[in-house]
Amino acid sequence: MNGQQQINYHRIAEAIDYIKENFKEQPNLDEVAERVHLSPFHFQRLFSEWAGTTPKKFLQYISIEHAKKLLLNHQATLFETALETGLSGTGRLHDLFVNIEGMTPAEYRNGAKNLYINYRFAESPFGNLMVASTPKGICYMAFDEDEVRALNHLKQKFPNATFQQKSDPIQQNALFIFQNDWSTLSEIKLHLKGTKFQLKVWETLLKIPMGKLSTYGKIAEKIGNPTASRAVGTAVGSNPVAFLIPCHRVIQSSGNIGGYMWGNTRKTAMIGWESAKTD
Repeated sequence: MNGQQQINYHRIAEAIDYIKENFKEQPNLDEVAERVHLSPFHFQRLFSEWAGTTPKKFLQYISIEHAKKLLLNHQATLFETALETGLSGTGRLHDLFVNIEGMTPAEYRNGAKNLYINYRFAESPFGNLMVASTPKGICYMAFDEDEVRALNHLKQKFPNATFQQKSDPIQQNALFIFQNDWSTLSEIKLHLKGTKFQLKVWETLLKIPMGKLSTYGKIAEKIGNPTASRAVGTAVGSNPVAFLIPCHRVIQSSGNIGGYMWGNTRKTAMIGWESAKTD
């Protein structure tokens, strides 16, 4: 790291600390930029390069994490939560949750209450996995050799849902994909929770043909935000439905396989398996 890079690093680190410490005041771009002695334009560009998101988005993430703690602990009403988070009212709190979490504050507080989820464990060419479904579609799919751990991860995503270890046709249609029964792909329904950005990225992943690969940069271009490669990487890494949403088909522009939530060895095996099947 050269001298200028070190200076930039320390400036962004100072900006991040400032936002974390003062998020209740909801500082704007000009205020944070002035804190690190940069013009708003230069600061916005530099922050996005180093942090992988904009200062505004980072402030929103910090704000919503604080609000989530208040709501889950039932420490405050929605109005009190909004004020405690530095927002002017419940309307801004509502917009923040819908944009970031894909649900309203009340829905988040309920933690998927009244949601019924069936789950089962199954074998695949890439190891044991858990698949879970609601009446609307597959909501979760993950590789894990430890069934207790897998169930705990599922419950963390839907803390107040009602769970039943039960197989259903929605799950079975999804599992047919491992048996080369591609004719059922159109029958697979997904029930996803995510931000608008995440959903857009996941939708783009679904369009990568089997046996083909893409890069984070190409995904960013396809969603109309060519400078958002890092944010795309974060969204890809947040994929809640392994294999069906093929995040394993995304590699680095250098040709390196890149990371994978369920292990790089498994990702390499998936790419090879799909290539052989399509050949």
